[in-house]
Amino acid sequence: MATASLLSAVARRLEGKVALVTGGASGIGECTARLFSKHGAKVVIADIQDELGHSVCQHLTNSSSSSCYVHCDITNENHMQNAVNTAVSKYGKLDIMLNNAGIMGAWAPSIVDNEKSAFEQVISVNLVGTFVGTKQAAKVMIPTRSGTIISIASVCGNIGGMASHAYTCSKHGVIGLMRNAAVELGTYGIRVNCVSPYATPTPMSRTFLNLDDEEEISSTLYSNLKGTLLQPQDIAHAALYLASDDSKYVSGLNLVVDGGFSIHNSGFCPLHQSY
Repeated sequence: MATASLLSAVARRLEGKVALVTGGASGIGECTARLFSKHGAKVVIADIQDELGHSVCQHLTNSSSSSCYVHCDITNENHMQNAVNTAVSKYGKLDIMLNNAGIMGAWAPSIVDNEKSAFEQVISVNLVGTFVGTKQAAKVMIPTRSGTIISIASVCGNIGGMASHAYTCSKHGVIGLMRNAAVELGTYGIRVNCVSPYATPTPMSRTFLNLDDEEEISSTLYSNLKGTLLQPQDIAHAALYLASDDSKYVSGLNLVVDGGFSIHNSGFCPLHQSY
């Protein structure tokens, strides 16, 4: 019996934790919310997709952990403050903030064709929304001198040429914001990190790439790591590591999950061509 209890405790890495997941109604956010719940966290899903959000929440509430849904446009600071306050009022605290919500935005073939309004929309959601989420989480974490803030950035935050100017700039900004916040908030015992995925098969990426399934996305987009496919669960597990005490001394990290894509120059790579 003692052994079984020990195994259960090890398996549930977020037991007693409270997590807020923006964009938790679908894609990487939904997958991560489900994984956090499986590991014992009480989860608040914040999204603008009300029907999907309530559906995910209902499933999580039927499991061993409870959850709730709150309508939240992350560019609206009042919405974000309400989401954080909902976590605190319902569950008594906020341990984990996952800034996941984001958009790809419209693709422009050239910077001269890129409308300023379209550029600003992506920056507003991806970067300003992450700033607002980080700020509101910090407000309730600082008094308790604990907590972890995780933002979903992108491999596009490390390199150029993979996505639109707006998306690339926004994800570079998210990584910079994380580093600055890690320096400030570390003095309060709060850890701040990023997860930077490569192209992950989600409803948003499928729509943007006009592709249907995981293998089609994988075969269309170059990767030098063969024999496996990147899935939303892989990003969720990276977030789980940063949310758990397994990473208790990790802060200021940009955890890149791209199979080595961002270190590979496909135009000039003798190592690759020799095989």
